[in-house]
Amino acid sequence: MAEGQKVVGVKTPPCFFPIKPGEAERLLVSVALQIQLAETKMIRGSTSLLGASNFVAFLVSIPILAGGIWLGARANNTDCLRFLQWPIIIIAVTVMVISLMGFAGACYRLSWLLQAYLFAMFFVVAALLGFIIFAFAVTDRGRGQAVVGRGYLEYQLSDYSGWLRDRVDDPRYWEKISSCLREGRACSGMARYDRDPTTGVSVPESADMFYQRQLTSIESGCCKPPTSCGYNYVNETFWTQAGVAVDDSDCVRWTNDQQQLCYQCDSCKAGVLASLRHSWRKVSVINIVMLILLIVVYVIGCAAYRNAQKVNNNEAFGVNRMTKSRPSRFQF
Repeated sequence: MAEGQKVVGVKTPPCFFPIKPGEAERLLVSVALQIQLAETKMIRGSTSLLGASNFVAFLVSIPILAGGIWLGARANNTDCLRFLQWPIIIIAVTVMVISLMGFAGACYRLSWLLQAYLFAMFFVVAALLGFIIFAFAVTDRGRGQAVVGRGYLEYQLSDYSGWLRDRVDDPRYWEKISSCLREGRACSGMARYDRDPTTGVSVPESADMFYQRQLTSIESGCCKPPTSCGYNYVNETFWTQAGVAVDDSDCVRWTNDQQQLCYQCDSCKAGVLASLRHSWRKVSVINIVMLILLIVVYVIGCAAYRNAQKVNNNEAFGVNRMTKSRPSRFQF
């Protein structure tokens, strides 16, 4: 059949996309470049997000450190339990250092630094989670008991968890705590005076007024005898025995000596634990918020590390990338 001659009865399909020679290759290259550009933006976006989240984690670790320092200040002035603030301070400082590691690894796309960062972050998250569980477990029990006709609560050592109770039951350890309470003048704020309308002289407040006061747990447990002892009120830290025998060892331990008072009473130990419980619950709220943030940062870090590994190992992102014969072992 001669060239250009049409075959009768055969229809030639129309060409919807006429492509000139060489345009197909240029089109494929253009598509590949667009894919590579999109993937590069994705990598930069994940690393930028990791850097920003670690910067936020660094900032949030500051309140945790402040909470640990606050507990330390209360230990010196109020609670007198000096060992409980150190885990919080150590975790806060560690989070600061690790956040800087993650920030540097994300900015410079250093996969080895991101790998070390992820290892360290995993252990910090586990440690913080364990500390939160421990704090709630040991402070779950123990609350003040209401007394009829009294505005304040009273505290029993038997109401608290065994671990904390064992700490304050240790005579050597409690001697340090009671000395701290005396040196901190824990009962010095108890005294209140009213002016006698007849003489105009300041006198201690009446028993009825004292009974309606809102005392702190340490003031209630350490600065007065338990209500069950039946002592007669003279002033806030001076009471006289009613003469009725009560089967309570704290009634025997109470003394009007202003350097002793009820510092050796079980009610005082319970009051210290109640104050500690209140402080720990406040700090635990901050720790829970920090834990959630660290988990989010850790997930972002895993994604950023994977992208950094792809860049370092030339692993396939699209049609224009070659794949190494031995790709990364670490896949997240």
